[in-house]
Amino acid sequence: MDRSFPEILSSLRKERSINQRTAAQDLGISQALLSHYENGAREPGLSFVCRACDYYGVSADYLLGRSDRPDAAVSAAQTAADYLDRLRGLIGEASAAMNEYTGKGHDV
Repeated sequence: MDRSFPEILSSLRKERSINQRTAAQDLGISQALLSHYENGAREPGLSFVCRACDYYGVSADYLLGRSDRPDAAVSAAQTAADYLDRLRGLIGEASAAMNEYTGKGHDV
């Protein structure tokens, strides 16, 4: 995670063989402004970051250099869902153990 936003933005475009003019047009900004973003001379607003994430199909965490995984948001959501499923299972096991311990045949 030692890459900066400008470096990541530029490399995403180049990896997809998109020239700056086309990317800028698709993102709704001038080529000069995209160049400024890619070389670090200017910082974009949130709306541009969101458009760029959608355009390149990556998470904001990846684009901003906070994660090495382009699909970080999806992975985080899956991790949370997996955690909740496991937590529900543990609650069910604890309830069954409590019922068995107290001799009750119903949920506590």
